[in-house]
Amino acid sequence: MRKYNVAILGATGAVGTEFLKLIEERQFPFANLKLLASKRSAGKVIPFMGKDYTVEETTDDSFKDVEIALFAGGAASKQFAPAAVKAGAVVIDNSSAFRMAPEVPLVVPEVNPQAIARHKGIIANPNCSTIIMLMALKPLYDLSRIRRIVVSTYQAVSGAGKDGMQELEDQMAEIAAGKPVEAKVLPVGKLPKHFQIAGNVIPQIDVAQDNLYTKEEMKMVNETKKILDDNDLRVTATTVRVPVSRSHAESVNIEFEGDVSVEQAREALTKFPGVIVKDNLVEQEYPMPLFTSGKNDVEVGRIRKDYSIEHGLNLWCCGDQIRKGAALNALQIAEYMIQHDMIK
Repeated sequence: MRKYNVAILGATGAVGTEFLKLIEERQFPFANLKLLASKRSAGKVIPFMGKDYTVEETTDDSFKDVEIALFAGGAASKQFAPAAVKAGAVVIDNSSAFRMAPEVPLVVPEVNPQAIARHKGIIANPNCSTIIMLMALKPLYDLSRIRRIVVSTYQAVSGAGKDGMQELEDQMAEIAAGKPVEAKVLPVGKLPKHFQIAGNVIPQIDVAQDNLYTKEEMKMVNETKKILDDNDLRVTATTVRVPVSRSHAESVNIEFEGDVSVEQAREALTKFPGVIVKDNLVEQEYPMPLFTSGKNDVEVGRIRKDYSIEHGLNLWCCGDQIRKGAALNALQIAEYMIQHDMIK
């Protein structure tokens, strides 16, 4: 089997670390591996699969001979993706930099793999919450076109990276010790105000937009339309940060064009790859972050009729933000390209 030269940009962050775990778990066929990060992290040694790798500072010259470049996200994507493509690599990018660019495919492999073939060097990974929601919605959309989606998210601090996860841990320890709680990261590090997340929920993820939605909320709206190739789809979102380490949960209300029964929905979801139906309220079986953290599949439950509209369903879904919401989805794109001989 052919093996590929792979680079991971952002190798020391939460998503970069998850890339390494998944490459080993899934026996991804790499020949050479290059770990890239900022100047601050350069020189760090990371042991991986019996070998020590030294993290290199990312420059425009970092991508020589690289065939697959996995970008963990952040401002570096816009800076270095053009250089990687020029060097001959396919960039699979976790940032929001290219998601809405018309020429860049925005891909969830189980949902719209056909879009990959249109790439011109860059393929975008959707927002984590969008990925988790669409894993639950795509099999239902195939039963009957969806007219409208109302989604409320309950997002783990993993969405804010290692700093967000560390802040929750620190605050819980401070509360337990009776010490004053420090808040420096959430809701957004660069904003003037920060709020305690331990014992709290924060109804803001990312910065405010002119329409009084947050950037995270508008990502879910716009990315969903692009991935499903349906500009007439109506989507509204409220995104909330909760004191959970990792794995996002979402409450999704769906209005269809035609009738979709609870039984039809369960059957379609059960057959869909990457989804596990956990839906027995009487027996208290439903998705929770506690049981989806560290897992690859998205769990769906609480499937029930919405009696306030003619063709409506409610459901609850939950998935690991760092895995399916980021690193796994990107690696699955690369695996699809390998399986279909799309990397030259």
